[in-house]
Amino acid sequence: QVQLVESGGGLVQAGGSLRLSCAASGFTFSTYAMGWFRQAPGKEREFVAAIRWSGGSSFYSDSVKGRFTISRDNAKNTVYLQMNSLKPEDTAVYHCAAGYPSRLDRGRDYGDWGQGTQVTVSS
Repeated sequence: QVQLVESGGGLVQAGGSLRLSCAASGFTFSTYAMGWFRQAPGKEREFVAAIRWSGGSSFYSDSVKGRFTISRDNAKNTVYLQMNSLKPEDTAVYHCAAGYPSRLDRGRDYGDWGQGTQVTVSS
């Protein structure tokens, strides 16, 4: 079955960096779009970044544009999220998602989700 396993979260000071990974299995990874979403306590899930199956196109929310970079390695069935210049407001559980979304920034368009990894940014 489909499995998405995130890793790389942790506690970091504001201005620091983290690199999240999402290892995928159980499906043909190279044909799926992949997305990263986050959810902070008491808030709705929020789109962060997404990348098309080929890796040729990537998209970002305005809140992370210029600081975060999404990439994928189809040979390793893994998608990454490089997060630089982290801010306390980036604190959330980060989930990766896989699917064939009509809209890359719409969570309900993705069929499969990982359990998430906690990112905490201290001020």
